[in-house]
Amino acid sequence: MISRRIALATVLASGALLVAGCGMMGSKDGMMGNTMTVPMSGANEVPPNSSGGTGTAKVDLDGNVLKWTVTYSGTTGPVTAGHFHGPAKSGANAGVVVPFTGSLASPITGTKALTAAQVDEVKAGLWYVNLHTAAHPGGELRGQVK
Repeated sequence: MISRRIALATVLASGALLVAGCGMMGSKDGMMGNTMTVPMSGANEVPPNSSGGTGTAKVDLDGNVLKWTVTYSGTTGPVTAGHFHGPAKSGANAGVVVPFTGSLASPITGTKALTAAQVDEVKAGLWYVNLHTAAHPGGELRGQVK
């Protein structure tokens, strides 16, 4: 009777470990979900600029839905435009793929349903967040989504 209880306890414990391990499969860096924290600065722009501004984009990919919250401070003036660009590796420029709409005051939030190809680009680290100002119309703050 005791050996049956031990055998049952062993099977249950093994099953629990198996379920826990499967829950971690497909996670990025051992973390659950697809949330990326993206540091933004003028040094990341192409070409780089000397802006003292900084920012952070919290980007979440939930299936094919992209959600973001971009916070920033210290820019040379009001943000005049903001968007995701791609596809481009760090150090390269690309066109706008998702413009930010509504208020561009910090924090900027939004969501957008993406195509399967766009999801693949985001997962491959080929999109970047860019904020523009009058003093830096080509972009004042940039961060690569990865």
